[in-house]
Amino acid sequence: MRLNGIEIDNVPAELHGMRLLDYLRTERGLTGAKEGCGMGECGSCTVVIDGAAVTSCLVLVGQVLDAEIRTVEGLADAGHGPLQRAFVARQAVQCGYCIPGVLNSCAALLDRVPDPDDEQIRTALDGNLCRCTAYNRFYDAVHDAACERRTDQAGQA
Repeated sequence: MRLNGIEIDNVPAELHGMRLLDYLRTERGLTGAKEGCGMGECGSCTVVIDGAAVTSCLVLVGQVLDAEIRTVEGLADAGHGPLQRAFVARQAVQCGYCIPGVLNSCAALLDRVPDPDDEQIRTALDGNLCRCTAYNRFYDAVHDAACERRTDQAGQA
């Protein structure tokens, strides 16, 4: 598996049946993904696996041995600093429990759709529950991040 850009070789066989969420938190020390419901319904444990936002509580380590996995800890290195900055600027972060999963869902969307509309953002966030923040702040932050990324790319051209 490749985790946040780093190759992880020789994951012991006894860990193949472990939930990816637990592996990330206990074996790798990556505590951004949180356990909310443990049933894939709340999105707090969302990570990006091979480009798709996936709830890590429903995935076994053995299923992703050949996969590219990105956690919230790897977002900036993957070019999603603008998204993180936009969430702060738009005050889209309250308690922070759901935010790693929300950020990963939004980052996966931006990787597929550079300038998403509200319906695409809504669809990307369907599996993420938040009790503290107004969802419109998430939309605004994603739009801001998309704009910043476009501006950065235009400046590099």
